[in-house]
Amino acid sequence: QVQLVESGGGLVQPGGSLRLSCVATGIIFSRNAMAWYRQAPGKQRELVVRISSGGRIDVGDSVKGRFTISRDNAKNTVYLQMNNLKPEDAAVYKCNVRTGMGDYWGQGTQVTVSS
Repeated sequence: QVQLVESGGGLVQPGGSLRLSCVATGIIFSRNAMAWYRQAPGKQRELVVRISSGGRIDVGDSVKGRFTISRDNAKNTVYLQMNNLKPEDAAVYKCNVRTGMGDYWGQGTQVTVSS
């Protein structure tokens, strides 16, 4: 059974930083691309950043230069480092993995950016 568990969300002031974590179980983590998506109220879900099994990173245009992703295969964990946060970054952030068996999502973690 595939499970993705996110943590690290919270309230941060504009210009601040947060690091989200996602622990994956039930998959051969090192063989899978991992991604972070976000969805704000009234908006479509948006790909934030993706990292391939080989470490290639694709970053969404809206977060380029501010967010980055990394992975620790020994810990089955993917991280999202978010810097210089803006109010428009506020959303529920979800971890995603797409395997041959399907698309899997975490429960999400809320990020609020407000002074």
